[in-house]
Amino acid sequence: MIKEFEGRTEQEAVRKAAQELGLGETDFEVEVLDEGRGGLFFKKPVRIRVSVPDGESTGSFEEAFEQELNQLNGTGDEEDEEPDLDAETVEKVSTFTKQLAELMGYPASVQVRSIRGVKLTLDIESQDSSIIIGRKGRNLDAVQVVVNAYANQIDPRCKVILDCENYRVRHEKQIVRAAFRAAQQVKKTGRSVLLEPMNPFERRLVHTALNDVTGIETKSEGEGLIKQVRVLSTRGRR
Repeated sequence: MIKEFEGRTEQEAVRKAAQELGLGETDFEVEVLDEGRGGLFFKKPVRIRVSVPDGESTGSFEEAFEQELNQLNGTGDEEDEEPDLDAETVEKVSTFTKQLAELMGYPASVQVRSIRGVKLTLDIESQDSSIIIGRKGRNLDAVQVVVNAYANQIDPRCKVILDCENYRVRHEKQIVRAAFRAAQQVKKTGRSVLLEPMNPFERRLVHTALNDVTGIETKSEGEGLIKQVRVLSTRGRR
């Protein structure tokens, strides 16, 4: 697959490509078509051509895990569970999330994506979405912790998932892609691969994704909440 992207700098163009394609910035080849030209009042954008090697195509396993990822985020096509949260709780949590974003200095609107049992998924829409999400979603995770602390005061059963610009789904797909690429590498070389540090939910995605892959096993390594997943070959074991 070949596509073109533009940005004020080459780095910005690459970042846009990675976000749209749902890949890491090192998962595709980049060719600079136009380096851009600076002027007194106007700078022509940098234009790049991105090539995704056929071997990196992920459609085969994306389809296999699409339904699971959607269910985890409350976006599946299946009929939702009967909601156990009352309308007042949903309204209070949504309003609190909006006010929290505004107190942080980032005006936003908050929409209810889904209510599945006691799980409430909210979408934050803002012009400052990149800041609200933060690097690797850390800001979004922090806001989610605060919102859940508030929600639990209203209904201790309530679990809130916050998303912004569909970041959660895109990030989870990236994790699954990385897991399958690691498995392919392990099968090819026979050497184990250690993935980047992940929280428990992210590690569960990896374990689930590779659970039925023949000749592959996974295990978590490290101490504390953030650990790494090692992908290993079972070939030759009795």
